[in-house]
Amino acid sequence: MKQKIRFFLTILLIPVILICSGVLFFLYETSPKTSEKDEIVERVEVPSGTKIKELALQLEAKGLIRSGKFFYAAARYPLFGKIAGYSVLNLESGVYRIKSSMSTADIFKLFSSGKQDYIRVAVPEGLTISKIAERLEEAGICPAADFKNAAKDSSLIAKYNISEESLEGYLFPDTYFFTPDMDAHTVAAIMVDNFFSHVDGIPALKNMSPSDFKDTIILASIIEREYRIDAEAPLIASVFRNRMKKNIGLYSCATIEYIITELEGMPHPDVITYKELKINNPYNTYKWAALPPGPISNPGMIALSAAAQPPKTNYYYFRLIDPDTGRHAFSTDFDEHIKEGTLYHTKR
Repeated sequence: MKQKIRFFLTILLIPVILICSGVLFFLYETSPKTSEKDEIVERVEVPSGTKIKELALQLEAKGLIRSGKFFYAAARYPLFGKIAGYSVLNLESGVYRIKSSMSTADIFKLFSSGKQDYIRVAVPEGLTISKIAERLEEAGICPAADFKNAAKDSSLIAKYNISEESLEGYLFPDTYFFTPDMDAHTVAAIMVDNFFSHVDGIPALKNMSPSDFKDTIILASIIEREYRIDAEAPLIASVFRNRMKKNIGLYSCATIEYIITELEGMPHPDVITYKELKINNPYNTYKWAALPPGPISNPGMIALSAAAQPPKTNYYYFRLIDPDTGRHAFSTDFDEHIKEGTLYHTKR
C-alpha cells in the first residue's frame, strides 16, 4: 500500500517539478543578459507596424536579450507574462535606447511607454539655414536637402505670416532634442515655434508693425554676425540705426560673407577684398544704403534684443581692435574711426 502511495505521489510531483523547472528557466531566459557593469547599449528603431517576432530577433541579434523566442513568448502569450509579473506589451513605434542590463519586463515597459530616445542637437547663434541643415544631417535627424527645402516651403512660411522667401532669421538657435529620421518640415516648425515663443519675451517687439518687425529681424541677423562680446551688441545696433537714419550704408562685412558663401556657394573668404565690396547684389550693404532684402543668419536673444531697442548713442562707426576677444572701438566720426585703425596697427 505504501509503495502505491509513493508511486502516485511521484507521478503527481513530476508535473509540478517540470512546471517549476519551466518557470525558473523562463525567468532566467527573460532576466537581464548582463550586469550594469558589462552592459551593452543600443539604439533600437521600432517602425510603425513592426512585428513582435521581428523585434525579438533584432534584440537577440544585438546581444540585448538572452532569447528572442522567450521574449516573443512573454509578449505573445499573456500567461507567461503573468507568471513573471510582466505588464502587457503595447508596442509603440519610435526609437529607443535599450540596455542589456534590462530585463524583458523592463524592456516591455519602455516599449509600451513611448518614451523615445532623443538626439541632442545644439544650434548656435548666427548659423544660416544651410549650416543648420548640415548639423541636422550629421546628427541623423533629417537630410540637409530636405531641411533646406522645408525652410523654403511657401506654405510653411505662410503659416507663420513671415514675409520672406525662406525661414532664414526665424530658426531659433537653441539646444533641441529630436528623434532620428524626423520629417524636415516638423523640425523647421519646431524651431520657428521656438523663435516666436522667445520673441514674446522682448517687449519692444510686441507692438511693432509687421514691416518694422521684419526690419528688426534682418538687423538682428547682421548684428549677430558682427558682435562677439555681449555688451557690445547694443552699441553695434546703435551704430547701424544711426547710419540708417542718415541714409548711410551699414558697411557690414557679414553681408558680403553671406553673398559669397550662401548666395554664390563659394568658400568662406579669409579676407574681404575691395573687389568683393563692389559685388552687385542687394545684400551688399557697402553698395546700398539700406537693409538687405532678408536676414543673413538666425539670431539669438542678445542680437534680437539689441536690434529691437538699441541705446541712443552718437556712434556711426565701429572697428575691431582685439581679434582675440572680439572687442571693438566705437567712434562718432570718420576721423576718429581712422585714428582707431592707426592705433590698432601701431600696437601690432
